Amino acid sequence: MKGVLEKNAPSLLVLFTDVMICLVSLSVAYQIRFNFNVPISEINTYPIIFSFVVGVRLITFLINKTDKGIIRYTSTRDTLRILLTMLAGSSIISIANPLSFQITDKYLVPFSIIIIEFLLSVFIMVTGRLVVKVIYMELKNPTREKTGVLIYGAGEAGLTTKRTLDRDKGTKYKVVAFIDDDYKKSGKKLEGISIYPSSSIEKIIKKKNIKHLIIAIQNISPEKKQFIVETGLSHKIYVLNVPPVKSWINGELSFKQIRKVIIEDLLGRDQISLHLDKIKEEIQNKTILVTGAAGSIGSEMVRQILPFEPKLLILLDIAESPLYDLELEIKDNPSTNFQNIEPIIGDIRNKDRMRNVFQTFRPDIVFHAAAYKHVPMMELNPSESILNNVLGTKIIADLSKEFESSKFVMISTDKAVNPTNIMGATKRIAEMYIQSMNGLGKTKFITTRFGNVLGSNGSVIPRFKKQIETGQPLTITHPDITRYFMTIAEACQLVLEAGTMGRGGEIFIFDMGSPVKIADLAKKMIQLSGLELGKDIQINFTGLRPGEKLFEELLANEENTLPTHHKKIMIAKVKSHEFAFVSQEIDELIALFNGQNNEAIVVKMKKIVPEFLSKNSEYERLDKELIN
Repeated sequence: MKGVLEKNAPSLLVLFTDVMICLVSLSVAYQIRFNFNVPISEINTYPIIFSFVVGVRLITFLINKTDKGIIRYTSTRDTLRILLTMLAGSSIISIANPLSFQITDKYLVPFSIIIIEFLLSVFIMVTGRLVVKVIYMELKNPTREKTGVLIYGAGEAGLTTKRTLDRDKGTKYKVVAFIDDDYKKSGKKLEGISIYPSSSIEKIIKKKNIKHLIIAIQNISPEKKQFIVETGLSHKIYVLNVPPVKSWINGELSFKQIRKVIIEDLLGRDQISLHLDKIKEEIQNKTILVTGAAGSIGSEMVRQILPFEPKLLILLDIAESPLYDLELEIKDNPSTNFQNIEPIIGDIRNKDRMRNVFQTFRPDIVFHAAAYKHVPMMELNPSESILNNVLGTKIIADLSKEFESSKFVMISTDKAVNPTNIMGATKRIAEMYIQSMNGLGKTKFITTRFGNVLGSNGSVIPRFKKQIETGQPLTITHPDITRYFMTIAEACQLVLEAGTMGRGGEIFIFDMGSPVKIADLAKKMIQLSGLELGKDIQINFTGLRPGEKLFEELLANEENTLPTHHKKIMIAKVKSHEFAFVSQEIDELIALFNGQNNEAIVVKMKKIVPEFLSKNSEYERLDKELIN
């Protein structure tokens, strides 16, 4: 049976069938026109008329290739082709009538017969194809084997989603209902499927035995998506998402593009509004340097900068393979069509190498994203942490001033606020230095500070995903630990906006929304994967890691904020320090690297940043010694 179903009807057979339909329709049209009593005089003209009409139809069918479509996959486009082809043929036949009238004083084919034949032929040809399609779909995937699907959204995207499921021969899904927020659509039907109001979603899920819920609303708000997903998960059904129209292949939705909702979909917020003209004015035709360009933040900064058409984009990183991958991504992307990039392998701690970069390219704007960021790793390696996060930042900042870059934008972290670990303290020291540099030359020094970004290398979400895929327990340090989250794209967009508005000396902080409990995040990811906590997978609490906080902060206690023209960006009012003081302290700190004495390094850091109090760390005892 499968082999029979998979065979396509020969084009010649389809063509012959369509011609025969026109021939039968023409005969019926005559019967209808003359009330089933066709005069002998008309019957005598049949050979000429029928030959002419069938000839015209045959020629138009061949020209428009109506026989080439696969009948069992008949689409709206195929139906439209048939309609236009028939219309073209009827137009040719109609044009022949005035010519015939001039010669014989009689119309070759009465106009009423032309219209009736056209309507009958189109109806039979389209209906026949749809019947074959329906029969094929039912034989291929019997209804009893199909999974009930509820589509949220009865608009164009919802209709396209239904048709995609209908025509995909590999699916075992059957759309049983639509849900829509527009109450005017309630009670109506879309291609025979009933539309229900959004208030009925739970009732429909239970009544129709729904197993899959597909969100097919374009530009849906995060709050609405959260509600839909939460509703679906509470009834233990799979929730899927239709991608934006712009990502459809050649304007058509593919079944494989309908994917599961992922946790990033639920943690995102409303689309950020940017002052694109100002950003473009800042970046267009400028030489831009991005340090740490191959990292999670750096690479997204590069992607965000590309559309603003810089004169040259310098990609600086020490990681060879990731930098090579980024270069290929840019050059192979037809949508960007941007080739003015300069990938550079280099260590920001190597002053001579960095000087050569600045001397060669003289960047107008520097986005400094290079940093060591993993808290437990830096807690074990304080000497390397200060060398990269403090000395590396100092070198790039000093060269920006020396070569008169117009702006230097450093990407910092919320861990720099009341730091409890080595990494956070190094970033706070870097912030202090950058702020103290402002006003010493032509360069405007700006700092941006935000929390965790979704999907960055080594962050919690990729780790959870890997643990779920391998069936391992999800590991969380503490049941009550919370974090602020923002997508990488959101964070980088706000960095660009802040960099544009910055006048120098500011520490910009971003609206990170509400903190998220990591345990709740893990439970939701388990649900989205179709697993059940306690049955299919476990959560293990391992205890806080060295230097780890339960709750992150965006502002220190003595700090407050000033608003900006952008509602998601604020300026932190932070105590500034004299350049001479900070520079001397940093020089003394870096000098301690040679002795490789971690305790001495940490003590010095605590003196530079008095609010640095270690937690869950071997260096906690140093706080007590310093107090005493």
